[in-house]
Amino acid sequence: MAVQARTVAAPEPARRSRNAERTKDDILAAARAEFCAHGLGGARVDAIARRAGANKRLLYHYFGNKEDLYRAVLRDAYAEIRRGEAELNLDALGPDEAMDRLVRFTFRHFLANPWFPALLATENLEGAAFLRSLPDIPALHSPLVGQIAKILERGREQGIFRDGVDPVQLYISVAALGYFYVSNMQTLSVIFDRDLGATGMVQEREAQAVQMVLRYLWRPGTTPLREV
Repeated sequence: MAVQARTVAAPEPARRSRNAERTKDDILAAARAEFCAHGLGGARVDAIARRAGANKRLLYHYFGNKEDLYRAVLRDAYAEIRRGEAELNLDALGPDEAMDRLVRFTFRHFLANPWFPALLATENLEGAAFLRSLPDIPALHSPLVGQIAKILERGREQGIFRDGVDPVQLYISVAALGYFYVSNMQTLSVIFDRDLGATGMVQEREAQAVQMVLRYLWRPGTTPLREV
């Protein structure tokens, strides 16, 4: 009588790896929501685990304590906006079009992700102590500053951008135009009795943000290469 060989299923490390990555993503998303809603002090690990549908022990295994998880959320938030900026392919555009696209992307990123201003507000209340402890944060920002500097230089070489513009100061202004509108949308809507979340108001504000940045950059007496 022949003995039938047993078939032993091979392990599936790839699937387990994908599940682990998905679990970590779920935990990060849940932690982001919890920290933005309650701040660092008010956020609870139990609540984060429930939001993520994950075992609390896995949370500690992947991220360490609550403070370490908060750092991971911060880093992921900055990495996300930097990835989006890198995909704009600004070096392939004319200098004025490149700045137009950067302003619109930044404005829309805040608009589509209102949790981001909330997270930044939380970290500012912490005195940026956790952001300061992330060694790779400067490396995340330096490519963007360098790219803006190149855009400004190309604009000067073409005779359309004025001299003396600091790329860091310029980006702070670009970010402020989106950040303030989104972070204060509710209060401003009440104060001015306008729905600032309405499509028409959002489009008007975005166009004005682009105008403010480009008109600041254009060399005096220069005819713009394109209408805003």
